[in-house]
Amino acid sequence: MSAIAIPVEKWSGKVREVTLGATAEQGGTRTKTVTVGGETTLPFLHFEGQLPHPPAIAVEIRDRPPADWSPVLLEAWGDVVNDVTAWARAAEEQGADIVLLQFSLHHDLTADYARQTLRRVLSATGLPLIVFGPGQADIDNEILVAVAEEGKGENLVLGVCEDKNYRTIVAAALAHNHMVNARTAMDVNLAKQLNILISDMGMPVERIIMDPTTGALGYGIEYGYSVMERLRLAALQGDSMTQLPMLVTPGEEAWRTKEARAGEGVPAAWGDWAERAINWETITAGTLIESGADIVVLRHPESVKRIRAMINALMN
Repeated sequence: MSAIAIPVEKWSGKVREVTLGATAEQGGTRTKTVTVGGETTLPFLHFEGQLPHPPAIAVEIRDRPPADWSPVLLEAWGDVVNDVTAWARAAEEQGADIVLLQFSLHHDLTADYARQTLRRVLSATGLPLIVFGPGQADIDNEILVAVAEEGKGENLVLGVCEDKNYRTIVAAALAHNHMVNARTAMDVNLAKQLNILISDMGMPVERIIMDPTTGALGYGIEYGYSVMERLRLAALQGDSMTQLPMLVTPGEEAWRTKEARAGEGVPAAWGDWAERAINWETITAGTLIESGADIVVLRHPESVKRIRAMINALMN
C-alpha cells in the first residue's frame, strides 16, 4: 500500500516581522526585545510553513488601582496595584513578555504625570512597553505625545489609534521612532483601511500592529475569530495591508463578562468564582491565539501561566 500524501497548502504571502522595544545597543534601555510575526502559514501548521516566533504575552497594568476590576483580579495581584512600579516588576516576574501600561481617566492625568509614570515603569522593568491612553481623544493626544517624547529610543507601541483619532498619535510615533496599535471594530475592510490611512502618513508598515478587537467567550468570539482568520488568510494570499501582526485584548474582554465578574447570585453549577473567571480569560485567549493573534493582553497571573504552557506545547 502506498503512503498517503498529506495535502500541503502553499502560500505566496508572509506576515511581516515586528520588533518591540530597544536595547542599549539599539538606543534604548530594554534588557530584551520581542519580535512577533513572520508566519508563512496558518497558526501552528508547522508542516506547511514557517512560524519563527511564538505568540507573545503582554500583561496589562494600570497607573492607578483600577476601580472597575474584579476582586478576583485585585486579590491575585495584591498590594502591587497601588504602585505602578511594583506592578510592572511583578508583571515581569509573573512571566510577561511585554508590559502594557494602560492609563486610567482621572483628574491628575496630565502630560507631566504621563512622563513621570512612564519613567517609573521604564526603570522598574526591562521588558518592551505598550502604552495606551484612557480612550478619550483629546486626552489620548495630549499624554501620548508626551509619552512619545519621554520614551524616545525605547521603540514603544502607542495606542489606541482609531479611524477618528490616529493622526496625532501617528505623528508623535513618527517623530520619535515608535510604533502604533491600529484598532478597528471587527471588520476586515475597516482594519485594512486604517492600516492604509496610517501608512499614507509615512508610517512604515513594519511599525504598525493591527488590533481587530474581539469578543470574549460567549460574547461574540466567533465573529472575532472569523475576522482574524480572514485577515490572516488575506495576508498569506499576498494582501500587503493585512500582512501585519495582530494584537488582541482577551483579558479586558473576558473580565467584563458576567461570568467573570459575578461571585454571587449566579447558579451553583457555575462553580468556583475564581476558577471560572480564569477559565474564561484563558479559553478566550487560547482561542484567539489559534485564530492568528501574535500578541495577547492578559490580566490574571494564572492565565499567563496557562497560556504560556499552551504556547510552548503548540510551538514544540
